[in-house]
Amino acid sequence: MAPEAGRRSPWSRALVGALVAVALGFAGAPLARANSMTAPQALPRPDLLARALRAFHRVELLGVVHNRLLTVIDYSLPSSLRRLWVIDPDSLRVIAHEFVAHGRGSQDREDPARAVRFGNDPESHRTSLGTFLTRGTYTGKHGHSLELEGLDPGLNDLARARRIVIHPADYVGEAFRARTGGWVGRSFGCPALDPKVAGDVIDRIQDGSVLFADATDRGN
Repeated sequence: MAPEAGRRSPWSRALVGALVAVALGFAGAPLARANSMTAPQALPRPDLLARALRAFHRVELLGVVHNRLLTVIDYSLPSSLRRLWVIDPDSLRVIAHEFVAHGRGSQDREDPARAVRFGNDPESHRTSLGTFLTRGTYTGKHGHSLELEGLDPGLNDLARARRIVIHPADYVGEAFRARTGGWVGRSFGCPALDPKVAGDVIDRIQDGSVLFADATDRGN
């Protein structure tokens, strides 16, 4: 299904607006640490959060959400900032707020911290946008990893064939960021995480939660 298509959620626009208002109330207030994951600082910007919530409820209508969590990635931000959130879509409580890599095929040639090109093509090493459903975990060459199923035809539906997964990577860790001045390394298209938090995030969102990735900065 396309990012802005599909069946209308029973949630009204007014209710989505109310949720965004709550998000603004939470923004900027430090929240408690969840397990060993980094303590989050704020929710995603309101326009992105609203789109992510709409995506969540569209997938919910399909009856495939078995883990009521929403992961949001804002690829309009540089990789030197925490741009991945794990959120309870009902309470808008932020469970995790982490650094995440983008694909080397997506990077700005003059600024590797920025992702500017996105795609669905095999061997492109580009990050895919849109709505994903998390699947099961497995142990691969990167260690404990999580499969993603892209739900948007033509946009990310080749994610499983491309082996686009969430996995730990040293190039997202604190030591690597210290050497680069803050930005993280690039993957082959996977949303890779700091090994210190990857296991906790993966175990929390596995088996039927929703991930929504966007790169449109509509706030500017």
